[in-house]
Amino acid sequence: MAKTVKGRVGGAVIKKLLRAIPIIGPVFTVGFAGHDIRKKGLLPGAVHVGLDVTPVVGTAKNVVEIITGDWIPDKPSKTPRRDEASQSKEPAQVKRSKPN
Repeated sequence: MAKTVKGRVGGAVIKKLLRAIPIIGPVFTVGFAGHDIRKKGLLPGAVHVGLDVTPVVGTAKNVVEIITGDWIPDKPSKTPRRDEASQSKEPAQVKRSKPN
């Protein structure tokens, strides 16, 4: 599990670094726009993408976000986490037939 978390965190930092590059950054931002809007919601996602595409503002925002974390939070997840779902279910009862 630690390897998965480390990989996800590393991927997020790489995305932010790619977006911080002045000329290439807007290209990656437009490529990730659909994912960001789905993850954050329509209005917050559009603001997030708009700030990222703006050349100087987007670069500064992404450099600061590498240190502090996201300024615009993701929308809450609709699905329960896997460990919460498995703990809330009761074990299934097995019906046994009586021997003849």
